[in-house]
Amino acid sequence: MFEIVFLGTSASAPSIHRGLSAQVVIYQGYRFLVDCGEGTQRQILRSGLGFRRLDKILLTHGHLDHILGLAGLISTYTRWDAAERIEIWGGRRTLDRVHDLIFGVVLRGARPPVEIELYDIKPGVLMEDETFQLSAFPVEHRGPDCYGFCFEEKARRPFLNDRAEELGIPHGPERRALVAGETIRLANGRIVHPDEVLGDPVPGSKLCLTGDIARTDNLIDAVRHADALVCEATYLDYEVELARRFGHITAREAGELARRAEVQNLVLTHISRRYREREVLEEAEQTFPGAIVARDFDHFRIRRQRPLERVRP
Repeated sequence: MFEIVFLGTSASAPSIHRGLSAQVVIYQGYRFLVDCGEGTQRQILRSGLGFRRLDKILLTHGHLDHILGLAGLISTYTRWDAAERIEIWGGRRTLDRVHDLIFGVVLRGARPPVEIELYDIKPGVLMEDETFQLSAFPVEHRGPDCYGFCFEEKARRPFLNDRAEELGIPHGPERRALVAGETIRLANGRIVHPDEVLGDPVPGSKLCLTGDIARTDNLIDAVRHADALVCEATYLDYEVELARRFGHITAREAGELARRAEVQNLVLTHISRRYREREVLEEAEQTFPGAIVARDFDHFRIRRQRPLERVRP
């Protein structure tokens, strides 16, 4: 299960009700900040999440409405002892701009009191552990080095309790060993292999975030069968030429991507002040019924092949 908290859902400039792009993805002990628009640290405080363990920052691209909040956030981190180490992940062009912002403007040559690591990402797996993996996929926006991200739980094999009881396997370390894929010997001398008590692999949940995109046909495989797809919906279809000029898509196209990729849930973000929320939702639902337009501080749980679960504050 993943959780996502939307901190900013506006496009290009903040509005009265929407901050600039930022969201936090939570999985077990991990907390990832995806993009960091202006005002993100205030949104973090208002959300109740706080700064602790928020030490991994993923950037979809280097436009100011997605990175400018790093200046204040890093400044706060260096004073509040909120993290011992900060990782910032992005494409090469994005990191060049981030380096100038942090080391040229915020620190101005001073040594940072916390370790700041900049990771130049490439398509593919960025990090993983025994239960999940984080990967990046390239997207087209304006300029090179733009990425979307997928968070995926690894498939697991359920433990078959009835079968274990039949074999006389006691509760405790023996069962834990079998779940870990180890063969055990029972007190009566019988050898039990993991395949005897583990069921077929069950896929885990999958959460994908596109960032800003200018086309969708090249993303179908990357986001296919996602349990939640977070996609921009900056323009409406009657202004599709304007969308192309600025490297964005329409709400209808976001719905089409979700439909063609057979995703479970679609959440729209990067909402322009040009339109009413209802207009964006109605257009997306023409191609993907049940779409959701995210609002600042919306908090959802994402489970395999289930509707989104809204977490009440």
